[in-house]
Amino acid sequence: MKKKEMSSNGDAPAPDSSTRISLQACLEECSEAVDLFLNNHFTESLEKLRPRVKESMYHALMYATVLEMQAMMTFEHDDIVQAGNTMKSAQEVCQRFRRKSLSLSSKSAGDVLTEEQLHAEACYAECLLHRAALTFLQDENMVNFIKGGIKVRNSYLIYKDLHTFIQSHASHRGPNHLHLEGGVSFGIGAFNLALSLFPPRILRLLEFAGFSGDKEYGLSKLHDGATSMNLRSMLCVLLLLCHYTFLSFILGTGEGDVDDAERLLKPFLVRYPRGAIFLFFAGRAEEIKGNIDEAVALFEDGCRAQQAWKQFHHMCYWELMWCFTYKRIWKMAYFYADLLSQESRWSKAMYVYMKAAYLSMLPPEEARPFGDNEVDLFRQVPAFKQKIAGKSPPTEKFAIRKARRYKACSPVRLPVPVLEMMYMWNGFTMIRKRPELTKGMMETLVEAERALRDNPVNEYTVDDHCVIQLLKGLCLKNQGQTQAAEECFNSVYSSEKKIKFDHYLVPNALLELSLLYVDLGRRELAVKLLQKAKNNYKEYSMESRTQFRIHAALSKLQADTNETEESTEL
Repeated sequence: MKKKEMSSNGDAPAPDSSTRISLQACLEECSEAVDLFLNNHFTESLEKLRPRVKESMYHALMYATVLEMQAMMTFEHDDIVQAGNTMKSAQEVCQRFRRKSLSLSSKSAGDVLTEEQLHAEACYAECLLHRAALTFLQDENMVNFIKGGIKVRNSYLIYKDLHTFIQSHASHRGPNHLHLEGGVSFGIGAFNLALSLFPPRILRLLEFAGFSGDKEYGLSKLHDGATSMNLRSMLCVLLLLCHYTFLSFILGTGEGDVDDAERLLKPFLVRYPRGAIFLFFAGRAEEIKGNIDEAVALFEDGCRAQQAWKQFHHMCYWELMWCFTYKRIWKMAYFYADLLSQESRWSKAMYVYMKAAYLSMLPPEEARPFGDNEVDLFRQVPAFKQKIAGKSPPTEKFAIRKARRYKACSPVRLPVPVLEMMYMWNGFTMIRKRPELTKGMMETLVEAERALRDNPVNEYTVDDHCVIQLLKGLCLKNQGQTQAAEECFNSVYSSEKKIKFDHYLVPNALLELSLLYVDLGRRELAVKLLQKAKNNYKEYSMESRTQFRIHAALSKLQADTNETEESTEL
């Protein structure tokens, strides 16, 4: 078999011209595949892309991207490995189209680089970015973590060069420039947004020392990519929707801009009225607004819209579980936790813990569904501990720690395990616009407080009291009773030396107290408490999530977090 010869300029061999189609034809075919994907025709989308994955950089990239989305929903080790291998193959295809003998930053690059080679740079950088994301999922081993960081850094530098090149060569625009620009907008936007979320010490771990992200600039670039008709519009939209409806709540201060999310969703819901992805995000937007019944209807629609990818159903089940939690309909919430425990492999320990937690919220005399018993379920939780693609979710570790007390022959029951886990997902922020839902939560907490007071003192009493105080503070804050909320948070902080197990409570009480002070305009005191929460507490449950939220609050206050970082290392 005849080997392909190296080109005269030293580049890797070009793809066989006999099997190639034009760049424009590739982009058109890939756009059709994306359209199929967004219309729930997932298998057909992959089938359209598969024949050209060895010869077209865009077919290879989009095929691997669809598999990556599936892997991120299943958390199945085999899916993640397959997606990683496919993305690596896509990167190799992109590499064949790149020109390696000339840097983008070279003055003569504009005279030499073809349109196809510019697209190859964008596709290659995108492959690196996706592979890094999969590396982080695959293994918590520090070596792999750093490897992922190196991929991210290399990708970042390519995007940076591409962005500069496009800006300085405005006249050098091929017929498919809109797709190139969309790719660069996605990359630059994703990096700026992601880097703005990470606390500086984590950026150093990722070998991003000296880099920082501009959140608003990142959002604006993603909006540019989302609102122009290009191949990456879908990725830009999905990342923005994730930011507005999830990241800003789970890793931030709960101030996602739901109006922006709905503006983004509107044209896509018109174009893909039964698109499961968009129905899901529409449901999440209603949930954030406190319109729980509307959210339930949309999540149920999302499940009915397609049957091909059950993973979408699991995402909806998770949200439905929380919707019924907010309404305190414990048996319905239990039903969805039970479905997840049977069908989803993300974290069986977490799902079984939630099943037990919901049953524990029912009156002792009330019949339990399926003959389940909460004590037996709590005792089963540690047995389901697993590493999902090499990584145990922090929420699973938290659930296992909380379930330990049920090992005893006569266990001391958890007072409000559902509401405690709801806090971990920032659920109290979700109900702040619905006074009746907050009132219901407060009634549950007052009842739990009364039961705790009536029971004999034990080794968990202080911790349980502090859990209730933290959650009561959140309800009081929702109700506008700021002084009473402040007293609750301070009560937790003042009990620091008496807490035996739930050490996460103190830094979180300081975080919530600081957010309360932000609302009251007491900025300096808020910064002081955030810095204390950030620097004085280590190795507690869900620490990274709390640290992300602290960083988000400090960034919001435009505090000089770098100065604090350095002072803690002296």
